Amino acid sequence: MDFTSHSTWISAIWVTLKLATLTTLALLVLGTPLAWWLAFTRSRWRIPIGAMVSLPMVLPPTVLGFYLLLGMAPDGPIGQLTNAFGLASIAFTFNGLLLASVLYSLPFAVHPLQAGFAAIPTAALEAAATLRASPLDRFLTVILPLSRPALITATLFSFAHTVGEFGVVLMVGGNIDGETRVLSVLLYDQVEAMAYPEAHVLAAGLLLFSFMLLLIMQWLGQRLAVSSV
Repeated sequence: MDFTSHSTWISAIWVTLKLATLTTLALLVLGTPLAWWLAFTRSRWRIPIGAMVSLPMVLPPTVLGFYLLLGMAPDGPIGQLTNAFGLASIAFTFNGLLLASVLYSLPFAVHPLQAGFAAIPTAALEAAATLRASPLDRFLTVILPLSRPALITATLFSFAHTVGEFGVVLMVGGNIDGETRVLSVLLYDQVEAMAYPEAHVLAAGLLLFSFMLLLIMQWLGQRLAVSSV
């Protein structure tokens, strides 16, 4: 493989950014109602569902990837579902990669959102309810502004965690140029091929990206804390 090829690098960067962006959007859409439910429900299912959401934080990513591959097999539940709709298997495709990334990064979106929702004063919600604000109005005018720091944290964490994924994306997506090869997999290829100069450049770039993202989070956290005083 020619690691010095610009097309190889550009392709991996594009797939990584596309995957991280779509994963983050999906997590915000799916994670927001789930986090709200976990923050306020008194259901007996709260603890087991919360544990399942947190499972990717302690589970080896290859384990999750392995069971996702089994699920995507023709006789697996995901494979049977895609077959029922006349679709091909999503294993070793970008769609399969997206599904794996959403599941693997789920706690990095849900946990900040859950903490942010739980910190909203009930008096604010009760005041909005007495003013006959609809649930949508309360969500847009009360919940979202008060949980803005949690939303920003969930967005940045989800995006950064997706960029740094390796084990689960390699298991489910493989290493297909322009389709499933992300930057972390490209780095692995470079090291395996002993292309250390190229690997150093890529590793340093990812390190700098992660550090800058953490700086942005710290800066935003301070700004939001000052503005709320």
